[in-house]
Amino acid sequence: MIRIMARITARSGREDELRSVLQDLLGPSRQESGCVSYELFQNQDDPLEFVTVEQWTDQAVADAHLASAHVAKAITLAAELLAQPPLIHRFSSID
Repeated sequence: MIRIMARITARSGREDELRSVLQDLLGPSRQESGCVSYELFQNQDDPLEFVTVEQWTDQAVADAHLASAHVAKAITLAAELLAQPPLIHRFSSID
């Protein structure tokens, strides 16, 4: 199992647009083979900050997600909305 947490920060005044782009990822991502869960959160204390919390069956399907057409589209649409590049962290479970 692979978990990915991505911190995504909007430019000031662009958070509503970025939220829309990120919300459009939810349905297609959740339908991908190997997706266990895909959640989107917005920081209550800082509305410019979003976090995705994803769980994938393995690294190969997580990589396929990052190479998917809907992710490529979101990256293009979000480019001018971001304050900085997303911070992406990959975790594996320790039993």
